[in-house]
Amino acid sequence: MSDDLFQNKYRIESARANWHDYNGGSYFITICTKHREHFFGEIENGEMMLSNIGKYTQQCIEEITQHNPYAEIPQSVIMPNHVHLIVIITAPNGRDMPWRVSTTGKNETMQNIANRQGRLSTAIAGFKQTVTRYANKNDIPFSWQPRFHDHIIRDTPEMNRIATYIENNVANWKYDEFYMP
Repeated sequence: MSDDLFQNKYRIESARANWHDYNGGSYFITICTKHREHFFGEIENGEMMLSNIGKYTQQCIEEITQHNPYAEIPQSVIMPNHVHLIVIITAPNGRDMPWRVSTTGKNETMQNIANRQGRLSTAIAGFKQTVTRYANKNDIPFSWQPRFHDHIIRDTPEMNRIATYIENNVANWKYDEFYMP
């Protein structure tokens, strides 16, 4: 069996940097909707007018730290078809890992996969699942792209540039790479 197969199916390699420990650090995250559809609302007169699912997404962003105490979201913006977040992950203390999977009677491969995901992926996956569950429960047609993009923030000047980008994202919507009228 090829290394590219898992349970006899092709798998997509992780987009995460294999040299980096995602259990701590600062990140610029972008999460897009499927086909970049405008699910979260529209920008009118330079202001983001959130749809119902956009409002719920904002609430979920504000609650990420409640569900993932190791994750802080100091800045975010919801755009019509994507979300930008700055996420700061507090390094683990070696205990109390939130993504531990019970391996009692199960394949330990699942635990190994969960351990590699790291705290960043755990927080983002939970956020995406919560928004999707809300959409399904309320019969709102909605879907995320399967992955998210992360950029490791390496220093304060880079953090400041990203924070400025997020702050001005709505005003610069027509110049955004995700702009689709």
